[in-house]
Amino acid sequence: MKKKKLKVNLLAALAMVLLPLFSVSADKNNNQYDIVIYGGTSAGVVAAIQGARMGKTVALVEPTHRVGGLTTGGLGATDIGNKQAIGGISREFYQNIKKYYHNPENWKWQNREDYMQSRNRENEDAMWTFEPSAALIVYLEMLNEEKIDVIYGERLDRQNGVIKEENRIIEIKMENGSSYHGKMFIDATYEGDLMAAAGVNYTVGRESNKEFGETLNGVQANDIGLTLRGTISRNSLHHNFIDGVDPYVIKGDPLSGLLPFIVDGGPGIDGHGDKGIQAYCFRMTLTDHPDNRVPFKKPENYNELDYELLFRNYEAADGPIEEMYTYGDPLVPWINSKMPNRKTDTNNQKGFSTDFIGQNFDYPEASYREREKIVEDHRTYQKGLMWTLAYHPRIPEKVRAEVSKWGTCKDEYQREDGWQNQLYIREARRMISDYVMTQKNCEGLEVVDDPVGLAAYGMDSHQVQRYVDANGFVQNEGNVEASVPGPYPISYRSIVPKITECGNLLVPVCLSATHIAFGSIRMEPVFMVLGQSAATAAAMAIDENSTVQEINYQNLKTVLLQYKQVIKHNPQP
Repeated sequence: MKKKKLKVNLLAALAMVLLPLFSVSADKNNNQYDIVIYGGTSAGVVAAIQGARMGKTVALVEPTHRVGGLTTGGLGATDIGNKQAIGGISREFYQNIKKYYHNPENWKWQNREDYMQSRNRENEDAMWTFEPSAALIVYLEMLNEEKIDVIYGERLDRQNGVIKEENRIIEIKMENGSSYHGKMFIDATYEGDLMAAAGVNYTVGRESNKEFGETLNGVQANDIGLTLRGTISRNSLHHNFIDGVDPYVIKGDPLSGLLPFIVDGGPGIDGHGDKGIQAYCFRMTLTDHPDNRVPFKKPENYNELDYELLFRNYEAADGPIEEMYTYGDPLVPWINSKMPNRKTDTNNQKGFSTDFIGQNFDYPEASYREREKIVEDHRTYQKGLMWTLAYHPRIPEKVRAEVSKWGTCKDEYQREDGWQNQLYIREARRMISDYVMTQKNCEGLEVVDDPVGLAAYGMDSHQVQRYVDANGFVQNEGNVEASVPGPYPISYRSIVPKITECGNLLVPVCLSATHIAFGSIRMEPVFMVLGQSAATAAAMAIDENSTVQEINYQNLKTVLLQYKQVIKHNPQP
């Protein structure tokens, strides 16, 4: 098939989303496919492309009206770890991003020569930072080059929507009555909804360190921890409060009650498991270009008390505000990574920031309506935070002057306020299969013999809860930042359920991993890699008339290498 040139503009891309030209209207009586993929995340998009390239009929069912998940939803500063670990369609995507930005027409708000970003090298074959709209255009182009039925706006009936015969799914039903029959199914959602509805075993929260012989799992209230290899883990080093921030509504008076979003009681016992999950946020796409900027607006249900800890954190500074922190921007609680066209990928940093700590514990198991409320609560919190930093008189003038220069973008998302719909679901459910990826895999102490991709990012967890310490001051708990010695292989067994539970389902996103191992694996390029490997295995299982657990791994390895997957690290200069 002749490749199309990447010359689609943003308006065309939005038209393709709002009026999906190459999607299908669901035929409620005859939706039979080789591979049905639920979830149009980065993993789902790549899985669909791979399935089609292997000659299979593919349906990609996306519950929203935008494919790409976080890659098109704000996470433009690719968390890589090691670029040599990225192969196959995942690398092809980043190569297409570079081709997109090679076109001068795609530099509307900035001269190409003025853009500098440390992740990108001139002589590289790919580009690793991008606008969400650019990622959407590239994904749509790649999908449109294959024979794929893309279905938007249909959600799985999580109660009665998975029809199984023995241990195989034969059909999935949507809330609107549509149904999709398939030989193989792939759950590419961030939540693991299809996996859970299919009766596959899973977990939510943090395991105890004892369960898998780890050191960085469970409660992590200490600022410094040790990895299994004896190196340092920087727990909360750059993501906690200044010493001495009072947690009570009336300073010094416990009877006045705790300020919002602080748990009553301590954090728990270090290393013990709990149901806490690392915090979510929106990865904001901001701009300081006056013609494209939407100024931060105070939300209608703004509650000033929600930001009292932010005020007190600034007020607790001992000395000039510029000396508050030794890492990152000392004024502003964010990381502003530069994107093309005078935009950013803005992420959480410091003690009180964009992460809505502790307010997502119910999300994985919540109903759709409950999830929508949780998402909107996160948006309201973050909108209020940005307005507060930009305009509230209790925020230092230097901070207000910096933040008020920024705003959301008019040209990135469909909402008038410039905010995206995709919340950063850093973790939700995690499958429990015959092989669980653990800290030992991340640190190279255990090496699997059935790799289907590499991970290379450090073991990373954002904060999980906010509590009162023994001195009576507020602290955050749960942050972990620990390096890995190099790219390490991810087991095929970790993306397939136990054969007794389901023989024709693959789970490349909510894979079988502990909380801390998932914190290393959970990066968008890795999800793409695992999505491609999942689709490859699904196609082979169809050809061999077998379950996904019973296909021959050596044959799978051969095919993965043919499609340029990287499953072994061979260091290059």
